[in-house]
Parts: sequence; C-alpha cells; structure tokens
Amino acid sequence: MQTSVKGEYALLAVFDLSLQPPGVPVRIAEIAKRQQIPQKFLELILASLKQGGFVQSRRGADGGYLLARPASEITVGGVLRFLEGPASGKNAARRRPDSPFKELWAEVDAAVSGIVDHRTFADLRRAWQEKQSQFIPNWEI
Repeated sequence: MQTSVKGEYALLAVFDLSLQPPGVPVRIAEIAKRQQIPQKFLELILASLKQGGFVQSRRGADGGYLLARPASEITVGGVLRFLEGPASGKNAARRRPDSPFKELWAEVDAAVSGIVDHRTFADLRRAWQEKQSQFIPNWEI
C-alpha cells in the first residue's frame, strides 16, 4: 500500500485530533503547527475528511475541528481508503498481469490491509502515549 503526502498528512491530522479531549474543537492552525503540515493543504484535507464522516467542524470563536466518531471507531485503513482509493489500486496498475509475483503481491496487499483495517486511532494514541511516558527526562547534572 502506497500512501501519498495527502494521505500521510490526513493520518497525522486525525491522530492529532484523537489526542485531544472528546468534544473539544481544535483550530486548523494548531494542528498544522504541531504536525508540521502546511495550513492551506490541511484545510483541504480536513474538508475531505469531513465529507468522509471522519471529522466535524464547529464555527465561531471557539470553533475548529474534532473527530466525528470516537477514535476507537476510526481505522487507519478507513481513512487511507477514503483518501487514496482501494489499497492495491495504484500498485496493481504497474504490475504485469502475467507476473510470477502476482500472487505474492496480492498476499502483501492483503496483509497490509489486514493491519491498517484493524488499527484504530485509539490504538495508536494508546501506544504513542505509552512510548512517550517511557522517556522521562533525567535532569541530573
């Protein structure tokens, strides 16, 4: 499965929103700064994710974006498939139909899809937070 820059940024944006308290909107500028995503590009990505039902927006002074569903219900595969299309679509176009590797690449695509389709943003958040808590700085001099 190949992921475009747009797909990678979309995953980062959804992950960033999964780290926020539920129901609290986050401004695009804050996400862009934290995840180092160009703000104008992020605006387009979030608009697409909104159409896909992954995020929602709120207007006003306290407005911004938030997850449309709990992070435990949003999979990496769901976001990627929505933005990038079918997992093997790009790779299949470049492969020869008579290739001796055809079945191998189909297995690889299925294995990758199996992983991303079962990995939720709640799983990623939990693993990231555990990893971050392991590295407590030692301020000895």
